[in-house]
Amino acid sequence: MASFKHPIPFISGKDRYPSGEVHVIVGPMFAGKTSSLLRRIKSEVDNGRNVAMLKSSKDTRYAIDSVVTHDGIRFPCWALQDLMSFQEKYGHDAYRKLDVIGIDEAQFFEDLYEFCCKAADEDGKIVIVAGLDGDYLRKSFGSVLHIIPLADTVTKLTARCELCCKRAFFTLRKTQETQTELIAGSDVYMPVCRYHYVNSEVVTETSKNVLESVKRNNDSLLDVATRF
Repeated sequence: MASFKHPIPFISGKDRYPSGEVHVIVGPMFAGKTSSLLRRIKSEVDNGRNVAMLKSSKDTRYAIDSVVTHDGIRFPCWALQDLMSFQEKYGHDAYRKLDVIGIDEAQFFEDLYEFCCKAADEDGKIVIVAGLDGDYLRKSFGSVLHIIPLADTVTKLTARCELCCKRAFFTLRKTQETQTELIAGSDVYMPVCRYHYVNSEVVTETSKNVLESVKRNNDSLLDVATRF
C-alpha cells in the first residue's frame, strides 16, 4: 500500500519560524578571541544590524562597561551577572529590534546554554560567543562546550607559546592558586604549547623566579624613590 506523507507547510511573513544563529569562538588565553568577536560585531554594525555586546560583571580587568582586548581595543557593553536578565534590563521593545548579540568571556555565565537556545531558536537572534573552552587544568570551563551542539559554526583559535613561539593550545597558570575562576592577565597566565604544558613544573618555577626578580627590582626602585 502506498504511503502518503503530509507536505511540510510553508510559513511566510510574520508567522514564519525565526532564523537565528549561534557562532562560537574558543581557544586559550591570548588567542585573540575577543578581537575576533569584536571584528565580527563591527562587521555586523557596518552592515546596518542592531547589535548588543554582553560580558560577565565578574570581569573588571580593563573596564566595567566595555569589552576590551589585550591590545586595548574597546567596545561598549552590558556587564551582567546572568544572561537571562538581559532582555528585561535592555527593554523588551529594544530587544525585539536587536539582530545580533555578542557575548565575551562566556565561560562565566552559568545560563549560557539556556540563553543561546532562547535567543537563537525562539527570538531569531544571531548570537556570537567567545570564551575559554578549557581552564588551566585543561578541563571544561563553564558552559562553553555545552553550546557546541547548538552552534552553526565553531572557531578554535590558537595563541603563540610564550616559551618557544610554537602554536599554543593551552593556558598555563603561573601561580599556586587552585580555584577554577581566577580572573587575571599575563601576570598569572601564559599560553603554551603541549610540550611546555606537560613540563609545566619547570615553566612555573622559571616564571616564579622571574616574578620574584621583578618584585625585588620594583622594591629596590621604590626604596630609592622614598629616599628623595
